[in-house]
Amino acid sequence: MKKIYVNEQWCLACHLCEYYCAYANSGLSDMVQALKDKPLHPRIQVEQRGTVSFAVNCRHCSEPLCLKSCIAGAITEKDGLIVIDQDKCVGCYSCIMACPYGALMPSESGVMQKCELCATNSHGLPVCVQGCPNQAIVYEER
Repeated sequence: MKKIYVNEQWCLACHLCEYYCAYANSGLSDMVQALKDKPLHPRIQVEQRGTVSFAVNCRHCSEPLCLKSCIAGAITEKDGLIVIDQDKCVGCYSCIMACPYGALMPSESGVMQKCELCATNSHGLPVCVQGCPNQAIVYEER
């Protein structure tokens, strides 16, 4: 299964992946209307440790601890893709505590969200990968 990987040596910490992600998941067709003067709620986060910067996103683990910890049954797996049914999520944060990568976060409405590889909002290539100017984020099978 293809997944998103980050090449830290190429990441500029420009945060464009966050903007593209927030826009792609906003449901709006105009990027300015979706993002201008609004708080961002991307499903990917850029972290910086000293001189190293990298994007943090869901790893779609083969044994996802977030799925096992979800008390509401909102997190499921299908063909290796881990997804959250936001209608079922009760916002208990147990998945946040269980994820060893820090890849889950509350959405604007308070229920959990995470990278779902743009499975429902792009044409095969996640938008963070498309928008990365330095190809620091790649979508490949390893």
